[in-house]
Amino acid sequence: MDSGNKLAYEQNFKLMANKEYKKRFIRRRINLIIRYTILTLVAFIMLYPILWLIGASFKSNSEIFSSIGFIPKKVDFTPYVKGWVTGTQYTFATYFLNTFMIVIPKVIVTVISVVLTAYGFARFNFPCKKILFGILISTLFLPQIVTRIPMYLLWNKLGMLDRFAPLVIPSAFAVDAFFVFMLIQFMRGIPRELDEAATIDGCGPFRILIEIIIPILKPAIISVALFQFMWTMNDFMGPLIYISSVEKYPVSIALKMAMDTTSGTFDWNQIIAMSIIALIPSIVLFMCAQKYFVEGISTSGIKG
Repeated sequence: MDSGNKLAYEQNFKLMANKEYKKRFIRRRINLIIRYTILTLVAFIMLYPILWLIGASFKSNSEIFSSIGFIPKKVDFTPYVKGWVTGTQYTFATYFLNTFMIVIPKVIVTVISVVLTAYGFARFNFPCKKILFGILISTLFLPQIVTRIPMYLLWNKLGMLDRFAPLVIPSAFAVDAFFVFMLIQFMRGIPRELDEAATIDGCGPFRILIEIIIPILKPAIISVALFQFMWTMNDFMGPLIYISSVEKYPVSIALKMAMDTTSGTFDWNQIIAMSIIALIPSIVLFMCAQKYFVEGISTSGIKG
């Protein structure tokens, strides 16, 4: 092949390669556009109820039931102002304070109790360990409604009704078997060689837990705290059973109380506005702990 034909061949080859590259590039861009368009539509459909709630909190009652759109005709903060004041002698600040007086201690004692219980089952051998673990796991199949009456009678005998104690103290005894089981699975993935090396260095069981196990369990512990926080914030039945004073009501009961059944009409915009405010702590906490939450849910222990 002479030099002229060789040069023409190389130019044709480069031109064809360039065209093929452009085709692949265009095809890749089209696939990305289609993919992200579908994901955006699905995300919008999933977020639409939240968007509608936010928009409905600024609407009047008539507009709420006459329009399916989430954009209000007029932005009015009156529902937030009147909803916060409530129709009682207490504002929602009191109900939020009561809620956090239940949630924060419950989250703390839950984390402490389930970590200690899981550590005992995962790292120590003791008589009847398998039987006790089986009993613990079997409580997952026990509906909470079954224990409502016995627990109410117990706290009534102790004179602890109309207090926050019945809602917090049980969590100090690792009654949340799901959390215990989750942490046990994490601890089983932690090599025992770490414990042995720490023991050689003079660490006792408690120091091993604090300095070695807990730092590795950080994603799982944050997941436990996040779950318990959201579940307790949304708990309605527990406070309804044990608390009878209005000044001690949490937000979950205050929202129900805002629906005045005697008048026959509800200020839905005020109820929705307070519901959105009640969601803010859980949303903020989830966004702050999202990294650890995803890591805690998607992994089991450590991978070596």
